[in-house]
Formats: sequence, structure tokens, C-alpha cells
Amino acid sequence: MEAERSRCGWATSAPEYVAYHDEEWGVPLRGDDALFERLCLEAFQSGLSWITILRKRPAFRAAFAGFDIAAVAAFTQDDEARLMADASIVRNRAKIAAAVRNARAAQELPDGLSALLWSFAPGGPRARPATLADVPATSPESVAMAKELKRRGFVFVGPTTAYALMQATGMVDDHVADCFRAGASG
Repeated sequence: MEAERSRCGWATSAPEYVAYHDEEWGVPLRGDDALFERLCLEAFQSGLSWITILRKRPAFRAAFAGFDIAAVAAFTQDDEARLMADASIVRNRAKIAAAVRNARAAQELPDGLSALLWSFAPGGPRARPATLADVPATSPESVAMAKELKRRGFVFVGPTTAYALMQATGMVDDHVADCFRAGASG
């Protein structure tokens, strides 16, 4: 029998958290549609528990055409009304409208969403957080990312959401020092 692995403290309260932590969180993710999904989900999470988003993720994927940027950019007011009536997702008018607007803004990026987001990944070594208390909510890079996204027409992506996106997609590795995943993401 395998010994219990040491994980980041946030990742132990539900099976969905364990799987997300062990398999996805902090793993470098590229690709415009894949990063668009994470950008949308992080925005939907704002003010809610991440477990809510994880549990609704399959429904989000179905409702938002697999987070295909071109498909979401083509959503109409009728689509937004359909989403507001869909109890399987988070029904927040501003967040739904933001997903559509952000898809349209992503289409305008000359080098794509992945290239833009990854351009804010910090270079060089950083200190590994010893505990969850040492994990920041923002960074200079997430502030710059949020500012650039806003400049390019994105909404609902502030510095804290941008930092959560950076953590989730492996742009930064904030697994705490005693976590079995620390340093193993990239």
C-alpha cells in the first residue's frame, strides 16, 4: 500500500481537489482554447469556491462549446440567455458576458492567447512557498498581465484572477515545499 503523499493544504478536502492538484494544477498548459477555458473558469470562480467550478466543469464545457474561442466569440444574446437559464453552470450575467467578450478579444490577438499569457511567466528561479501562508495572491507579473488583458479588451480578469491562472497553468509553481508535486510540474 502506497504511503499517503504530502500535498498542498488546499488540495485535501475533496476527491475533486486531490485529482485536480495531482494531475493538473501547476502543470504547464499551452494552447489558445485550453488557456481560454482556464481563463473563463478562473473568472467564473471569482467570489466562489473552486470546488464549485470543478464540479460544474463538465457542464461548463458543454455549455461553452468546449471553450472553442471561435465558437464562443460567435455566441449571440440568445446564447447568453440560454446560458443564464442553464442551472448546471454558474449563472452570472456579467461572467457569461465576459466569457463571450473575452473570446472576441482573444480572436484579435495577433500571436494568439497562449503567446500573450505566457509572455508574463516570470523567468528565473523563485523562492518556493514553505506554507500556504507564503503563497501570494498577486505578483508583479499578474498585475502586468491583467493590465495588458484589459488594454486588449478583456474583462473580469484582475491581478488575483490572473495570478490564479498563472498558478493553475504552470506559469508559476506554487506547490508548497513539502508537497510531492513541488518542482515536478515543469
